Amino acid sequence: MTTQDPQKLDYRVGNDIDLDVMIELYKDSTLGLRRPVDDRPRMKKMLEGANLVITAWEPTTNVLVGIARSLSDFSFATYLSDMAVRLSWQRHGVGRELVRRTQIEGGQATVFLFAAPAAVDYYPHIGFTAGSGWILRPASSP
Repeated sequence: MTTQDPQKLDYRVGNDIDLDVMIELYKDSTLGLRRPVDDRPRMKKMLEGANLVITAWEPTTNVLVGIARSLSDFSFATYLSDMAVRLSWQRHGVGRELVRRTQIEGGQATVFLFAAPAAVDYYPHIGFTAGSGWILRPASSP
């Protein structure tokens, strides 16, 4: 592919993805710095537990370019827990397209997310607004 046009990518719905391919994308996108990419069992549970996954693939090489991994009730709320785009494809509209397709697949659900510090300025750019949010982290093990 000579130009990086997000409309020419192959977008797929579903979490039937090779775990190593997903982990490699997370590392290349820098999301791997904030996810447990070295804990394969946990990453596997993260992938298997997501019930709305949109992926973008380069059609000639079948390379995974981007992923939006969400949990949705497909009616009221969709939590977009991970969005990763390969560094070489960032700033080409892939993230925007992954979010758009997540919205469509989520039905009438509102899409919620927590932005990584480096991405805080990105999300308003593609239409997100900030509101109130709360976090309850897992209890520490004794």
